Amino acid sequence: MQGARRKIVYVTLYELFAIAISSTGLAAGSGASLERAGVIAVASAVIAIVWNLVYNTLFERWEARQSVRGRGLGRRVAHAVGFELGFLVLLVPLFAWWLGISLEHALVLEIGLAMFFLLYTFVFNWAFDKVFGLPASALPQP
Repeated sequence: MQGARRKIVYVTLYELFAIAISSTGLAAGSGASLERAGVIAVASAVIAIVWNLVYNTLFERWEARQSVRGRGLGRRVAHAVGFELGFLVLLVPLFAWWLGISLEHALVLEIGLAMFFLLYTFVFNWAFDKVFGLPASALPQP
């Protein structure tokens, strides 16, 4: 599976799992109700979808210019870390505002979620590539 179809399937599966997991974590970490945490989890998912499409498009453009092809451990770690750092910058102010917590508390909450999602992103990407194959940008050139 390649191109836009691959990206749509990837983002849909990734975010469905992410909403279920993060709603619970946000409620527990902020003291907010599960319903309020669920709303911010869905908002985060929408932001993540846009960020994911932008980030993966840029990453794959970079990846296609690399002389070493494939997705080894280093490239997978770099991919996950880059995604999560950008996401952190986008979400901390939103969490603080919506959950009625300080920016510092929102930062701590987001760091906790980022640590979880760092592992989740790594495992999800690896599993996704195993099930659906590598994108064209990572395939060895003949």
